[in-house]
Amino acid sequence: MMILILGGSGSGKSAYAEDYLLRTAGDKKKYYIATMQIWDEEMQAKVARHHRMRQGKGFTTIEQPMELEQAVSQMEPAGAVLLECMSNLTANEMFSGEQPVDRQTVITKILQGMEGLRKQADPLVIVTNNVFEDGIAYDSATIEYIEALGRVNERLAAEADEVVEVVAGIPQRIKAYPISIERKQACVLSNLFS
Repeated sequence: MMILILGGSGSGKSAYAEDYLLRTAGDKKKYYIATMQIWDEEMQAKVARHHRMRQGKGFTTIEQPMELEQAVSQMEPAGAVLLECMSNLTANEMFSGEQPVDRQTVITKILQGMEGLRKQADPLVIVTNNVFEDGIAYDSATIEYIEALGRVNERLAAEADEVVEVVAGIPQRIKAYPISIERKQACVLSNLFS
């Protein structure tokens, strides 16, 4: 099962994603794929805060700012995975060299890495940022990044079993996980006789 969780900066999407994974993981090994590259003290402080938030929750952290397929080789099959976050991964893949990598190459590379991860993870919870919402004019490299992240988000949302947008800490289901008729009937019957 793949769940895409999106929201703006400071929306509460990361906390929601972590809680979601902890509720659905059961006894499975839990992995946290961290994609942030640490460039300065502010980023280091943010990473340290995230480590403190996860402390004691049973996560194995895999620092993987690029080359998503390498994270797969570090995991046991059928583990529960939280990928935090697609926005950082896309930026890292595009801007880590001397020249930005073209949008289509970045999209293809990320989606190929996601294929391997989807085969290995259950559930797979992905955190990403909303794009195209601020209406600000950007330089061409930033537009390429926004376009790439937008296309990756579209593809992941289409393939996801569930899509949730978090706004001010409140999750809003955009795409709900389908429940079979038999399961709905069993839920209704169990509620009637409880």
